[in-house]
Amino acid sequence: MAVDQQTPVQRVPAPRALPAAKRLTGGGTTGNELLSAVTGAVLIVLLAVIGVTIIRLRPLLWVHLFVGMLLIGPVALKLASTGYRFVRYYTGSHSYRLKGPPPAGLRVIAPIVVLSTLVVFASGVALLFAGPQSRDTLLPIHKVSFFIWVAFMALHVLAHLHSLRPALRADYGRPSTWSSDVTGRSGRHLALAGALTAGLVLAVLAIPEFGSWLHSSSLFHHH
Repeated sequence: MAVDQQTPVQRVPAPRALPAAKRLTGGGTTGNELLSAVTGAVLIVLLAVIGVTIIRLRPLLWVHLFVGMLLIGPVALKLASTGYRFVRYYTGSHSYRLKGPPPAGLRVIAPIVVLSTLVVFASGVALLFAGPQSRDTLLPIHKVSFFIWVAFMALHVLAHLHSLRPALRADYGRPSTWSSDVTGRSGRHLALAGALTAGLVLAVLAIPEFGSWLHSSSLFHHH
C-alpha cells in the first residue's frame, strides 16, 4: 500500500521593509537629483513672484519683502543638495563618481551662482533690518548682486528644465507614475516641507520690520 508523501512547501521570505532611517535618507544619487530638481521648481515659482513685485515694487513692496524672506528656506535646501553632490563626488564616493560630474558649463558658473546667492540674500536681510536709512550703502549692493544672481540662476534653471517634470512626476505624481525606486521619497518630502516652513517662519517673524520700509517714500525718490 503506497503512502502519499507531501512535497514540502518552500516559503518565499517576504521582502523586508526598509528601516525608517533608510526610507527618509535613502535614494542615493537619484534621490539627490530629484530633491534638487523639485526644489528648483519651487524656486522658479517664488522667483516669478519676486519678478512681478520688481515691476510694481511700490504697491507690492510688502510681497517682495515677505517672499524674499520665504525664499531663504528653499534656497538653503538647494545649496545643500547641490553642495552635497559636489562634496560626495570630489571626496571619491563610488556612486557619485559613476554618475559623473555636472556639465562643464554648470561647473564654471557654480561659484558665481553660490557667491551671488549669498550676497543677494545677506544684503537683502541687512537692508530689511537696517531700515531705509541704509539705502545709499546697501541697496546698490543688493540690486547689482540680484541681477547677477538672476542671470546666472536663469542659466542654471534652463540647463535643468528638462528634468523638472520627470522629477515632479516621480516624487509627487499619482502612485501609478512613481518610479520603481521610492527610496527616500518621504525624506525628500519632509526636507522640502521643512525648508518652506522655515522660510515661512522667517518671513512671519520679519513682518514687524516691514513697517519702516512701507511707510518711507525715500526708496522711490531716486532710481
